[in-house]
Amino acid sequence: MSVLRRAKAWEISESEDSDHEIKPLSTRDASFKKETKDSRGDQEVESSAESPINQPASPATTEPRVTLPSLRPEAPDGGGTASPARKRRSKEEMEADRLRAKERKEEKERQRAAKAKEKEERKQEQLRRKEAAENLKSLRPENCIKSLTVCIEPALLQQDGSDILLDTLAMLEWRFTVESQHVCGSITWTRALPQQGENAQACVEEEQMVLVLTLDDFVDVVMSVKNVVDGEGEETGMGTVLSPLWECLNRNPNMVVTMLVMDFESDHWTTESGDCFSEQMLQSKLGMRNQDLEEVLVYLQLYKNISVVFLASWKDVTDHVCAVTKALSKRPFKLLTEASELPFCVDGSWASGARVERDGSGLRDVWNRQIQQLNRVSPAVASAVAESFPSPQLLLQAYQNLGSEVEKKGMLAGLSVKTEGKERRIGPDISARIYRCLTAENPQLVLD
Repeated sequence: MSVLRRAKAWEISESEDSDHEIKPLSTRDASFKKETKDSRGDQEVESSAESPINQPASPATTEPRVTLPSLRPEAPDGGGTASPARKRRSKEEMEADRLRAKERKEEKERQRAAKAKEKEERKQEQLRRKEAAENLKSLRPENCIKSLTVCIEPALLQQDGSDILLDTLAMLEWRFTVESQHVCGSITWTRALPQQGENAQACVEEEQMVLVLTLDDFVDVVMSVKNVVDGEGEETGMGTVLSPLWECLNRNPNMVVTMLVMDFESDHWTTESGDCFSEQMLQSKLGMRNQDLEEVLVYLQLYKNISVVFLASWKDVTDHVCAVTKALSKRPFKLLTEASELPFCVDGSWASGARVERDGSGLRDVWNRQIQQLNRVSPAVASAVAESFPSPQLLLQAYQNLGSEVEKKGMLAGLSVKTEGKERRIGPDISARIYRCLTAENPQLVLD
């Protein structure tokens, strides 16, 4: 009954809507709510009259309920429901929260600073490694020779044949300069250094000097030095050649000087057989005995670190200058290699030692080489001792098991050694020397 009445009501409402104009949205909603409320009220009255109390409705006649939005006013904060009252915090809690926030901030700052410091350290380490690699690369002979400059005194270029030196240096593309020197007729070397700061030294002077002398100048040097050796003169009163040289040596005692002596005016330095520097010709030229000449050369070598070389032509002088230049280019790299600990101990196989692996293989070869270091001990004798006593510790234990000193010295004398199909014994001499080498406590003791 209620269903029929409701259907009629919907038909009437639809017909009315179709006959009249469309109402505004608010008017239609209000009328829809009113009709729905009236129909619900009629339905509830009829159902209560027809059905008994607490009787469940039939599934066929049960209709879905329409849930309408609540018409209660919203909370002032915009939420659906009013929030409960917030608990007021005390000053201690607020202070504790502020301290915890401050600690977290400081911890983040410390972590950020530590990361920045670590990043900067890595960057500095990379820069140091790069600089070290560049410095090592610059110390190689092929690169180091590019930083050397040959300084030639202008007086040398006045001699015939000196253009050979300049042409050779230009052909090799080596740097050279022609500038006035403190010692007349000298050739020196300077090395350019990499700039590492504002006050860094641009170049350094090498401790090598070549002094090119004529035969007449060398005669004056010999006579002056001879007077000093005989006690008839002083170093300060020497001639024009040695006076500036002595001053230079006094300023730099480590200077190494080489005198290249040539005779530019005659060809008597070359004999008929083609050999250079005949002693008889030099003695006749100097007018002094061979012993006197040797005394002068020894004095220059021992007291002044000056060596004398007699050459025949400017080609020989050029070869000597080129040899010194190449030696100076190799010097920094050799000094760097020798500065490392145990420079003679290298990785891999080498002529004077044996390689020892991590597992201990190779110690037998080291023990064999150690025995061979003794005088007159052949590889066959060392192999015989190493086969009988594979390690020094076993040999020392064998010495401790013996009583007298005589037995210990002759313990290895009976070992047989096979060489080229022949068999012999080690003998008491080698046996005693091996015993003294392993047991002696005196470092000055002579084993033989």
